[in-house]
Amino acid sequence: MTNPSDPFSASIIPFEVPEQMRAFAEKGVSQARDSYAKFKDAAETHNSTVEAVFTSLSKGSSAYSAKLLEFFKANTTASLDFAQELFGVKSPAEAAELWTSHTRKQFETYTAQAKELAELGQKVVSEAAEPIKASASKFYKPAA
Repeated sequence: MTNPSDPFSASIIPFEVPEQMRAFAEKGVSQARDSYAKFKDAAETHNSTVEAVFTSLSKGSSAYSAKLLEFFKANTTASLDFAQELFGVKSPAEAAELWTSHTRKQFETYTAQAKELAELGQKVVSEAAEPIKASASKFYKPAA
């Protein structure tokens, strides 16, 4: 039994949504679905781009670390060889000449190593940027 004074027990009056409101709501839902689909596609594309960047950086940092270890080994060997040669020196003049020669060689070596590390660093950064460039080119067309 329904009590006319109780609003919660009253029978529900059928409510009809006007056609214009229904069309407006359906259009909003359709736009939201399209936007979500675009967002999902972009997110998936960007996730793969980020993975490619990190993979490239990981490989590059491994190569960079290996090169640093190679240089460290070569420089340590050169320093130990220099110390051994220094023990065999017979005069102060010979020691000065050996010291000067070693210093010049090491300066040239360090310069070449620094140049090689800079080139390797640029290569690593360039390779890491490639997935970003490829992803950006899909979304942004270059101006003609």
